[in-house]
Amino acid sequence: MSIKEIFCQDKAVDILQRAFASGKWAHAYIFAGPEGVGKFKTAREWAKLLLCQNPTIENDFADSCGSCRACELFEADSHPDFNHIYKELLEFTKDGKGKAPPVDLPIDVIREFLIEKVSNKPTLSERKVFVISEAERLNNSSQNALLKVLEEPPEYCSIILLCSRFEKLLPTTKSRSQILRFGVIDEDHIIEKLQQTGLEETQCRYFGRLAQGSLGTAYQWAQLELAQANLYETKQELISSLASYEIADALSLAEKCQNKCKKIAAAWGDLDNVISKKDINRRAAKTIIQIIISALYDVMNLTAMPTKEAINFDQKEKIKKLAGRFDAELAAEKISDCYKMLHWIESSVNEKLIFEHLLLNLAESDRIEV
Repeated sequence: MSIKEIFCQDKAVDILQRAFASGKWAHAYIFAGPEGVGKFKTAREWAKLLLCQNPTIENDFADSCGSCRACELFEADSHPDFNHIYKELLEFTKDGKGKAPPVDLPIDVIREFLIEKVSNKPTLSERKVFVISEAERLNNSSQNALLKVLEEPPEYCSIILLCSRFEKLLPTTKSRSQILRFGVIDEDHIIEKLQQTGLEETQCRYFGRLAQGSLGTAYQWAQLELAQANLYETKQELISSLASYEIADALSLAEKCQNKCKKIAAAWGDLDNVISKKDINRRAAKTIIQIIISALYDVMNLTAMPTKEAINFDQKEKIKKLAGRFDAELAAEKISDCYKMLHWIESSVNEKLIFEHLLLNLAESDRIEV
C-alpha cells in the first residue's frame, strides 16, 4: 500500500506531507477519530515513509519508494525499527506468560516494548517509529510512564498514538503530542469497497449504513458474512422480533441474542486470531446492540426526518410497526439506554445481564400492545 491510497482523510495526510517537506514533523502524534476510519493505515504508511531509505517526491507529494531494503522489510512486517504496540503483547512481557488478555493497555507492555527500546538507536533506517493501538486503553500509570519519553524523546524517535476516545487521554499526554483528527468515511465509499468483496448489493448497502462512517467495521462485518456467520440473517430476525415481541418474550429474546453473539464471535475468532477472545466477544455483543440502535434510529427518523434514508431500508414495514410502539422522543430515550449497554460491555459486565436489561427496558412502553 502507499500513502497515496489513503482516502477520505485528506486533511490529516496534508498535514503530514507539509511536515515531511519541512523536515519538522512532531516527535509524537495522536491520531484521533472513530474506529475503522484509516488511523492505523495512515500511521503505517507514515512510518513507512519515515523509515524509507529513498523516498520519492512527485508533484510535491512524498511517498515511500517501495523498493529499498527498508520498504521490503516493512511490507514483510519485519522492519527492526518499526514497533507496533498493543495490549495483547502482555503475554510476551517478562511476567506476562499465561496471563489473561487485559482490558487496559498495561504498564508492563509500555515499559518493555517502548520505554526500554526507545533508547536503542535505529539499526537499519535513520528513525525508529512506535505505533500504539487503542491508546484510549492506556491507564493512568501507563500514560504517566510515557510522559518522559513524550517530553524528551531521542531525536530519532517518532511515536504515534491511535485513539478512538480522545477524552480518555490525560491532558499531559495530549499537551505533549500533535493532534490529528480523522473523520468518518463517506457512505458511498464504504459501499463501493464492500462491493469489491463480492458481497450482495443489499448487504453492502446495509452494512455500509450500519457502520456509520467506519470502513474498518463495515469490512469486518462483510468478512463475517462471507464466512457464513449469517450476520445479515441475524439482523433480519432480530428486527422482526423487536417489531412484535411482548414483555413476556424479553428474556427468551435476550437468550437468543446471547446465542447469536456466541456464533458471531466464533466466526470472528477464525478470521482474526490476534485479538483476544474476550475482545471478540465484546465486539460481537456490541454488533447486536448496534443493530438494535439502528432500528431505533430508523423509528426516530421516520417521524423527525421522514426523507432520510433508513439504515434498515430492507425492512421498512417492520420499522413502521416498531414506530407504532415508540414515538421519536421515546425512541431517543431507548437509544440512550443502548449506549449505556455499550459502555457496560466495555466494562466487562455479564452479557446475559446486559441483554436482559436492554430487552426488558425496550419492552417497557406506554404504547406497547400486550
